[in-house]
Order: sequence, then structure tokens, then C-alpha cells
Amino acid sequence: MRLIVGLGNPGKDYEHTRHNLGFLVVRRLAEKLRLKFSRSSLTKGMTAKGVFEGETLWLLAPLTYVNDSGVAVSQFMSKKDLSSDDILVVCDDFHLDFEQIRLRARGSDGGHNGLSSVIQHLGTEEFARLRMGIGCPPDSRDTVDYVLGEFKKTEEARLKGFVDEAVSCCLIWLRQGINAAMGRHNRRKEA
Repeated sequence: MRLIVGLGNPGKDYEHTRHNLGFLVVRRLAEKLRLKFSRSSLTKGMTAKGVFEGETLWLLAPLTYVNDSGVAVSQFMSKKDLSSDDILVVCDDFHLDFEQIRLRARGSDGGHNGLSSVIQHLGTEEFARLRMGIGCPPDSRDTVDYVLGEFKKTEEARLKGFVDEAVSCCLIWLRQGINAAMGRHNRRKEA
């Protein structure tokens, strides 16, 4: 059994913000695999379940807000008896240029409150995470406003391709493992 978690904030106010890239990826993945999200009875979140290449696959979009994502993730994992080796967490990252993808098998939270919450509630940094670059805020004092802001028009035009690349990365992670996915997707974007 595998679990892919997309981090984001619930509600229409946050729907198209940079901080909701994780939600966009799991929604697109669900569309591609013809899975339907519904409110979870196991945790505060939306889940979709299916079978991918003979293995049960769950998608989770926590409805706890990004900063408390770990609550939903740990509840779900506990009820499904999943280990940290079985999950992939997808989130935004303002330390990476827009459209850059960085997949890691483990690591720190890198200043991301959602990853910090997952690490805290799982009690480990040993889980895969797919960071999606949103670029640096123009003024470092505006970090919160920036991540909770909507994409610029120039970014909107390229967003579908960016999300599709992340979906492709998730599928390679499922099919061939993290090393294959890292080899294919961890590279700098050409300017």
C-alpha cells in the first residue's frame, strides 16, 4: 500500500495559491488515474483510493491547513498501518525556482511548516518529499503573503505543465522507486 499526500489549505480563498501546489498535484493525479476524492472517515481530509500496478494507492489532501498537516497524515497512516517508507509528501518550496522539482528520500523541513508538522507527528524525517519550486518572494519580509498569494499571469500559463511534471514524478516513484524518480526529475530548469 502507498500513500501520496498533497499539502495545501482548504477553502476557496486558498484554492489557487502557491501554497496549494500539493493539492493541485494530487487532484491531477486522481484525474489521470480516474480516482474520486471524498471526505475521509479516517482523518480530517479528502482521500481517493485505487489500485496502481497491482498495489493499493491512497491520495490524501489534509483539511487541517498546511501548518497542521501532520495530524491528518499520522492519523491516516496509523489507521492504515503504513510506514514512512510508503509515503510521498508533495508541497511548495520558495527556496526553489518556479517550475523546479526536487525529490528527496528524507531530510529536514527546510523551513516548510507543513513538512515540519509531518515530521513532528510521524517522529521521523525518513519519508519521501517532492518539493515544487514557487520562487523567492520579492521581499523576504512578505513570505506569508507570497506563499498564500496567487500565481502571476506568466506562471499561470506554465502551471499545468509544472503540475503534470510533478504527476509524472509521482508515477515514476510508484512504478520504479525513488532513485529512478530523482534521476529523472531532480534537475535545474533552463532559464
